[in-house]
Amino acid sequence: MKFFEALVVRRRCLRGSSLKLREEMKFFKVQRGGVRRGFICTAMYDNMGGQAGAPKPPFNPQPNPFGNAFSGAGSGLIRGGLGAYGERILGSSSEYVQSNISRYFSDPQYYFQVNDQYVRNKLKVVLFPFLHRGHWTRITEPVGGRLSYKPPVYDINAPDLYIPLMAFGTYVFLTGFSLGLLGKFSPEALTVLFTKGVIVWFIQGLVLKLVLYLLGGAEAPLLDLAAYAGYAFTGMCVAVLGRIVWSYSYYFLLPWTGLCMGMFLVKTMKRVLFAEVRGNDSSRHHYLLLLMALLQFPFFFYLGRAGV
Repeated sequence: MKFFEALVVRRRCLRGSSLKLREEMKFFKVQRGGVRRGFICTAMYDNMGGQAGAPKPPFNPQPNPFGNAFSGAGSGLIRGGLGAYGERILGSSSEYVQSNISRYFSDPQYYFQVNDQYVRNKLKVVLFPFLHRGHWTRITEPVGGRLSYKPPVYDINAPDLYIPLMAFGTYVFLTGFSLGLLGKFSPEALTVLFTKGVIVWFIQGLVLKLVLYLLGGAEAPLLDLAAYAGYAFTGMCVAVLGRIVWSYSYYFLLPWTGLCMGMFLVKTMKRVLFAEVRGNDSSRHHYLLLLMALLQFPFFFYLGRAGV
């Protein structure tokens, strides 16, 4: 009987009685033991023309009682494992980043905690280092269970970025003004002055970093090195100002300020940046410090030539 019912349905499809029956025939096949029951039910329902009161037989797939349990447990374990692994990675990476930032960069606000008294005293130390009778070591204080250096407003030997930045801007202004007096000023010349000043500042910082490395691998924050390297522009401001007032004074002030800057850096490197190994002294250390002091003269002459 099942075989004859399948033949009747197929004949109806060939006659074109129902377009939907043709589509159904493409998805169902006649098996050896009979015809799929779902195909017969669907064909009988479509043949009835969608009459009222003739509901379509529902198709209820058999649920899998273990699928949701396994998927829920698996997703929970995955989420928990990934969460713990991510927290461990993020925690260790954040601690690593914070330790390296404090190690190499410190807090930028630290370098701008200055007042008028500090600026006056610091300029005296930089321009006349041989007159400084006090100590050259920095003052420490306990902060959060560890020792930390006091800010510049409380320590004359602490580095700051206020004086180097102001000195750099003043150097560019005074050099541009001297070019105007000579009739050589132009916006392009001001740009060249700024670029040369930045290059010398950067090279000076590299020299300090190299000297620290050769002296025994002592480490200092990069902003400390930038501050100490930028003090050279204070001497350049004095030399350029002397050239504006009296041109011949420039040839005396330039080597003098270069000598003072070299002496200031030697004292600083020996007593401040390299304090932890200052007891381990040798002739090689002296030669390196002397070379660093002598390099100030070509730096100063190069910056002075930029305004000629």
